[in-house]
Parts: sequence; C-alpha cells; structure tokens
Amino acid sequence: MPAPQRTISAGDVRDFVGNHCFTPVLDGRVGVEVEWFPVPIDGRTTALAPDRLAAAHGHEPGAAGSRVTIEPGGQVELSSPPLQGIGPACAALAADAATLSTELAADGIGLVGLGFDPRPLPERCLQLPRYEAMESYFDAQGDAGRTMMRATAAVQVNVSLGSDPAVADVRWHRAHDVGPTLAAAFANSPLAASPFGGSGPSGWRSRRLATWSGIDRGRTAAADGGGDGRAAYAQYALDARVMLIRCDGDRYVPLVEPLTLAEWIADGHELGHPTHDDLEYHLTTLFPPVRPKGWLELRMIDSLPDPWWRAAMAVATTLVVDDESAAAVAPLLEPTRGLWVDAARHGLAHPGLAESARGCFEVALDALARLGSDATTIAAVAAFHERYSARGRCPADDRLSEWSDDGRLLPAPDRFMELSWV
Repeated sequence: MPAPQRTISAGDVRDFVGNHCFTPVLDGRVGVEVEWFPVPIDGRTTALAPDRLAAAHGHEPGAAGSRVTIEPGGQVELSSPPLQGIGPACAALAADAATLSTELAADGIGLVGLGFDPRPLPERCLQLPRYEAMESYFDAQGDAGRTMMRATAAVQVNVSLGSDPAVADVRWHRAHDVGPTLAAAFANSPLAASPFGGSGPSGWRSRRLATWSGIDRGRTAAADGGGDGRAAYAQYALDARVMLIRCDGDRYVPLVEPLTLAEWIADGHELGHPTHDDLEYHLTTLFPPVRPKGWLELRMIDSLPDPWWRAAMAVATTLVVDDESAAAVAPLLEPTRGLWVDAARHGLAHPGLAESARGCFEVALDALARLGSDATTIAAVAAFHERYSARGRCPADDRLSEWSDDGRLLPAPDRFMELSWV
C-alpha cells in the first residue's frame, strides 16, 4: 500500500531487481505451465460454470503436485512443480493434466491447446479487483488488453538462472536470442474473430503474440537491451507505466493517465508514494517475453496440444541452459535476434526463422540424447521436428488447413495419451 512520504528510490529498484529477480532460487530445477481453452464436449454445455471454476481454482488434480488456476477468460492453467530435469517436469504435468481432463470431461468440458480463441470474445469470468483494474487500465488504450486477458493462452517454460550472477546474465541473453525462433516454430494461433462478424485467418501465425505486442509496449516488449541484464530490467521496470495502485485489499485504482514507476517514486501521487510492496506488485504487472523472477519465465510460446507442449519445454530449456547447445546455435540466431513481429506474423514461412528453427531442433535433439534425456521427451521433439520445423511449418499451418478444408475454428480437445503415436 502507498505511504504518505517517499520510502524507496530508483536505487532500491535496481537493488531489488539484482537481489531478487536475478538471484537464483530454482537450484537447477525447471517447470512448465500450459493454458488451455475449455470447450464443450458433444454439446453438453456451452461454458465452464462459475462453480466449476471455483472448484478447480487452486486444486491439485493429481499426485504429481501440479497447480491448476483459472485465467480471466476461463482459460485453465496447469503449472508443474519445479523439478530436476525436463522429463520429470513434463511427466508431472502430463499426469496431472490427464487427471484434470478426466474430471472436466465428466462435466462435458474438453481442453484445447491453442494460442488464441477465435470464437467471439467471452465475458470476463473472474470479478477480482486486480482484473477489474487491469481491464480498465487496458481499455483506456484500446481493446487489445481485454482481448489478451480473455482470449490468449500460452506455454510458459521456467528455467533456472544458474549458479552465479555471470551464468544468470548469460542465460538472460540466450533466452532473448532464441525467443523469436521459439515463437515462430511453435506458433499456433492464426485464426481470430472478425469485428464485422465471423472468424477466419487473421494474417498472423501467432495472433496471441500479435495481441500481446499490441498493448502497452512498455510492459510487453522484450526487456533485453544488451549489456547487463540486471541493469536493463531495472530500467525497464522504472520506465514502465504504473498500471494500478492498491489502496487496500478491495480497492485497486487503475492509472489511466500515464505515470511511470520512476515518476511515481520521484513525485508521488495523490494516493501516496510507492513502498517496497508496491514495487514488488508493479513487477507482477510487467509481461515481457522473458521475465526474471529468481528464474526465467519464457512467455513467447503459444499454447499447444499434447504432446507438442513437451517439445516446446524441452527445446527451450536445452537451448538456454546447455552451454554446448547454446554455443552451437548462436551463429544461427544472430540474424533472427529481435524478430518478434516477424515471428508472430509469418511463423516459419519466414526464411530466416525457418533456417534457425531447423538448426535449433537438430542441436536440441543431439543434446537431449547426449544428456541422457528420457525417451518420451526425445520422441516428442523428434516427431515435432519431422512434422513441422524440418519442413518449414508450424502448428498454425495445420489450423489454417483445417479452416480451409471445412471451416473448423478449433482443433479437437486434447486426449493426454501416452506417445503410442510415435
């Protein structure tokens, strides 16, 4: 909550970013979070009922300990526990996803892995003060913000920062370098509802990433400006607009008039001056494609059906964490660094991104075998590469083909089977 007088400085922001955002807490562990859109099975229901959402929120659906939460548009998110190794983290999420999908199927609900919901924008199903203030903040700038909240879904890969500050900075830069290639390779949201009625191709392979890019760039653009990652992210936080001020547990005031964190610290606001708690909360309202939180959140990947989210988890983690792999792909990624918009618009139809993706998958597959990864993970990566990246395709191309063939907007719900398809 704000204080009546100044309590922190810009130097405190830099210290906090260095001591918290970039100080490793995962000790080599990794994790994965996947969001799905709930869809009706056999026409038995048209929406996820509020009481069903409440029952699912915070529930641990299986012995593996994953956590399920609900996003503002009704997206169902499952987060694995942080574990040692790609295989164990994927296995934990897969087991709990199977349990959760069985429970939801009993209510006539299926889960679809897709980056953007092409159906008409749903009502916001969470009426919490944070989301009400967030939507008001975004609405003052256009409709992209509320669309992001209600109609986007992602695979988020969480990787360790490493064992010391130098390693953390290296991995920060690696994640940004490989980010556009990951976004292009796994693009899976080419369709969208039209403001004039109907739904169809949006002109983007990743409508999700395009939507994120269309809102307040000061909190969604990439934060890596070269040099020291801690300094870059601290300046990013200082330059970002304050989204809202929490006056108490029930009153969140959106700031529709621009006020950066640096300005709030220096000049205050009629509601008070920021405290350390306000600084920590401000950081939760920043959504760059790579976000440091004591680990690195890789947030650039569209939601994917089972088992393709496994491939995204494995490739992203390997290319950021494994030194030999990172060195091998560095020359491939030099020409595609910063091509976030191209990745969203073209996917692997972009020649440079197609070339970098082919090389990245080949390196990752070699590394997974060299590092003794589990057969299930290697099979998922190999199958994805053969079907998509080796051919300059991404999952969005399947969605476009389905729409062209029969007007289909949504793929079939995930089945969460073992990899008998290999």
